[in-house]
Amino acid sequence: MMDFEAGEVVYFNKPLDWTSFDLVNKFRYKLSRKLRVKKIKVGHAGTLDPKATGVMILCTGRATKRIEEFQGRTKEYVATLKLGATTPSFDLEKEIDATYPTAHITRGKVEDVLTKFTGRIEQVPPAFSACNVEGKRAYEWARKGVDVPLKAKALVIDEIELITYELPVIKIRVVCSKGTYIRALARDIGNALDSGAYLIALERTRIGDDITLDKCLNPEDIDAFLDRSVSGILD
Repeated sequence: MMDFEAGEVVYFNKPLDWTSFDLVNKFRYKLSRKLRVKKIKVGHAGTLDPKATGVMILCTGRATKRIEEFQGRTKEYVATLKLGATTPSFDLEKEIDATYPTAHITRGKVEDVLTKFTGRIEQVPPAFSACNVEGKRAYEWARKGVDVPLKAKALVIDEIELITYELPVIKIRVVCSKGTYIRALARDIGNALDSGAYLIALERTRIGDDITLDKCLNPEDIDAFLDRSVSGILD
């Protein structure tokens, strides 16, 4: 049996259109009811955008002290980009705001551009992000139409490879450090191709070396998981 109040770590596959907090709140509500307690500490180790899916780590009780450790681990993503257009959010959350030519783009050009994004790079975060700007989240300013300058941050991309090329859509695999915005990477790849690009799908497939999708629970599995993990403690 698991001791969630002392501290446990649970892996989830976050669904599309859920916020990271939606998943935390869903699990915390069901867990507190199962344990028959009013409050239990639950936190996540690394936000995923609503339009992203995949591996999310939830920590309970004293295991929330491990959140920073998990956040520091490398992440692997599979990202699907649409070339030839941009959106203000760099993904499907906002409508297309500009279109660009793609006739000059070839598979070879894409592969060549991707190599330029490996290693240590500087990346400007998206305006629609949780970065702190003058006491507010960047997305709060962006939603009010206020253009705020965001500073470039140093990060490391360990691996990047082209999985499929079906113009105007490409799919890439990225292994990167903490703090990498794949949406911003899509923007920068579009710029480097003398075009535009935005994410139409994003899945986090791994955190660290061993936390992979096949080890993750789906939200619909929570009740059965808690029945297995908690049953017998309270009866």
